[in-house]
Amino acid sequence: MTAFAHAPLDRRTALRAVAASAAPAGGGGGRSPLRTMSFNLRYASDTPPHTWAERRPVMRALLRHERPHLLGTQEGLYAQLRDIADDLGPRYAWLGTGRAGGSRDEFTAVFHDVRRLAPVAYDHFWLSDTPYLIGSATWGNTVIRMVTWVRFRDLRTGGEFYVLNTHLDHAHQYARERSAALITTRLRGLDPALPRIVTGDFNVAAHGNPVYDTMLDQGSLVDSWDTADQRGARYATFHGYRPLVPDGDRIDWILTSPRARTRRAAINVFQQDGQFPSDHLPVQADLEL
Repeated sequence: MTAFAHAPLDRRTALRAVAASAAPAGGGGGRSPLRTMSFNLRYASDTPPHTWAERRPVMRALLRHERPHLLGTQEGLYAQLRDIADDLGPRYAWLGTGRAGGSRDEFTAVFHDVRRLAPVAYDHFWLSDTPYLIGSATWGNTVIRMVTWVRFRDLRTGGEFYVLNTHLDHAHQYARERSAALITTRLRGLDPALPRIVTGDFNVAAHGNPVYDTMLDQGSLVDSWDTADQRGARYATFHGYRPLVPDGDRIDWILTSPRARTRRAAINVFQQDGQFPSDHLPVQADLEL
């Protein structure tokens, strides 16, 4: 684990140090898809069934097998994220803050493989009328919602890109629509020369919802599932520990810039002895940016 993953207050110093030690632009040979995952972790709970103690070994097995270069997470609590970092080992670091500030409440943390990616800059904003007020919620949602974004350098290609990771409200369509509008406004403010990836639990089905339409149309994004050269079987990405639903709603998405190529998209149904790592299925995409 790198130092800045546990010390957000020192993040500027840490990011400068990481960037200074990064491989020079243009380094690395050939194209190698960026293995990307979005995963609602289900917050750690001690209440059975499906406690974090039960789920952690399954989560560890899944992530060690898949080894994503980039992992946007939702719902993780601080101690839970520390567990995942320990299980992944020193090859990974993460960035994030609790939605109530510091280590409090759930995170939209972003993990990355330090051998492939180096963060150049990052920040957070809250999905409200006061996006830089920590813990703010103004659109009728009683649960705080936020975004964590990172500008990464790909150490293999030398290129840079943005990732935005979020978790929209579960109960209020108005809040979701306002959130999508704010996110797309922020996307338009980023360096237009750089590609972007948006990961998250959007709490609405892909297609047929204004949130989805806003993210694609106003955000100038495409759905990696739809544009993939190949894709696996489709399932509802939220299962709630009940039987999986083939061809069900995808509420967890990986969106990309139109020029990005998705080699393969998948919804991962990994479980061990009937235990799933979360009440959501992780979604994955192998990307060329």
